[in-house]
Amino acid sequence: MRLEKRPAVSRAALVFAPFGAVLFTLAITALLVLWAGQPVAQTYGLLLKGGFGSVFALSETLTRAIPLTLTGLSAAVAFRARLFNIGAEGQLYAGALAAIAVGGMHGGTGLALSPWLLFPLMMAAAALAGALLLLGPALMKARLGVDEVVTTLLFNFIVLLGVGALLDGPMKDPSALGWPQSVALQGDLELGKLVAQTRVHTGLLWAMVLSAGVWALLKHTVLGFDIRAVGANPRAAAFAGVGTTRTVVAVALLSGALAGLAGAIEVAGRTSYVTLDMSPGYGYSGIVIAMLAGLHPLGVLAASVFVAGVLVGADSMSRAVSVPTYIADVIVATSLLSVLVAMLLAQYRVRWK
Repeated sequence: MRLEKRPAVSRAALVFAPFGAVLFTLAITALLVLWAGQPVAQTYGLLLKGGFGSVFALSETLTRAIPLTLTGLSAAVAFRARLFNIGAEGQLYAGALAAIAVGGMHGGTGLALSPWLLFPLMMAAAALAGALLLLGPALMKARLGVDEVVTTLLFNFIVLLGVGALLDGPMKDPSALGWPQSVALQGDLELGKLVAQTRVHTGLLWAMVLSAGVWALLKHTVLGFDIRAVGANPRAAAFAGVGTTRTVVAVALLSGALAGLAGAIEVAGRTSYVTLDMSPGYGYSGIVIAMLAGLHPLGVLAASVFVAGVLVGADSMSRAVSVPTYIADVIVATSLLSVLVAMLLAQYRVRWK
């Protein structure tokens, strides 16, 4: 058996490959549902209802989709330039800590500035923290050829250990009764609610605007062309005069900034403070979302809602049938593998010798 590159790749095949991957994933996980002794139709119905079947369910799904959209955008931008950023989880926490450092320290008063000035400073600090965290691995890749998959992945553990040390040390809230969490933001710095009596907040608008902005950047700007060129063929791009190192650095700053903003928006919109369990793996799930979206910024929005709906729906479903919530993790992980295979088969055909 060998793989032979197709002379022409169908755009329809590339568009529908993620949908086929999702259907294949649901078929595979149906076997696990049957193994648990539960009816597949009822289980998937409860999963769908738990994620989208009511105003409350939809609001929880959209709330969960906000950080997933931003980490998905972070991965999509980086992967477009073949900068394989696996460190969005650490960059998210770095952004959250930076937001608290600017807006929540000194007893919760921040820097004692007006909220109109403090809020943009808080967001800028979060974006800068995430960007700088990815800049090092990007420069090591561009200058020294160091594998960024390894460096960005290891930075996640370094950041999480640093967060734990800070939350048990200088950034610990003295009124938290010993619980390792940071000082909370003042109310004026928190994002407003989009729907009353739900948790969905205006961070959803941020996610939508940033998705549209990243799409416009990649589609209609010189930098976007350079990113696509470097991602398609770095040597050919360099031969054509594209500054590959400059482009990789720009991509790293943008990708890290998006992940850092995810942390700041999660703090300002949902938690109000930083804890070690603030993110249930949003940075890693962002990779799945980017691949499901075909690295398209607007597709990231739809993919994040799908993944968030699966995660939220699984919590509700597990209370009604004897299927553990880990089925959601299986669906997300299998979706990633399936979409990789689907995209491969869309570009290559299998030949048997």
